[in-house]
Amino acid sequence: MQMAIRKADARGAARLGWLDSRHSFSFGDYYDPAHMGFGPLRVINEDRVAPGGGFPTHPHRDMEIISYVLEGALEHQDSTGGGGVLRPGEAQRMTAGTGVRHSEFNASDREPAHFLQIWILPEREGLAPGYEQKAFPAAELRGRLRLIASRDGRDGALTLHRDVDLYATRLGAGENVTLHLAPGRGAWVQVARGDLLVNGERLAAGDGVGVTEADELRLEGVNEAEALLFNMRM
Repeated sequence: MQMAIRKADARGAARLGWLDSRHSFSFGDYYDPAHMGFGPLRVINEDRVAPGGGFPTHPHRDMEIISYVLEGALEHQDSTGGGGVLRPGEAQRMTAGTGVRHSEFNASDREPAHFLQIWILPEREGLAPGYEQKAFPAAELRGRLRLIASRDGRDGALTLHRDVDLYATRLGAGENVTLHLAPGRGAWVQVARGDLLVNGERLAAGDGVGVTEADELRLEGVNEAEALLFNMRM
């Protein structure tokens, strides 16, 4: 088993007047050839957006982009007509494909927004742009791995154009979940809050770990924790 831990305080950073962002992989002005992604997973940014702040309309193409809200509310609008306000327990998938323009703003002028922005390389270029938004109540994450995105959109998950299963989980102290990894697949675990053990290694909020050459992945809560788990063909 190979485990590569990415500590929260080692990530890249971008600080603007309205944005505090941490980059697990190279992004924007932050470049580190040792951290360019993990398999098809290209970006994990932890973004905190000040009240009233946000990303004005800008273009993307040939990328699957997922937003997962932890606190506050995030308002999305794009050129496909997709849009809505995301709150904790909600996630969206935007297929940039042949080209899309979109904006993301904190939907509140009083409370900050805190979310994870995730980019996954699509299985092919030139896909038709698309948008999808779904809610995943906290009770569905408690003590289990709740599938929130997958290639086939099964179990009410978002549909991704890549062989990646994305799970979310909430674990209290001593609670644990296990995932079998088939040959040729790897996993990335991103801790959103709290502390947990990943195959015995302790991780804290903001930490991530890439796991390869493993048959099984075991997550155990140290205290109240929330995490995303990516199971992907490498």
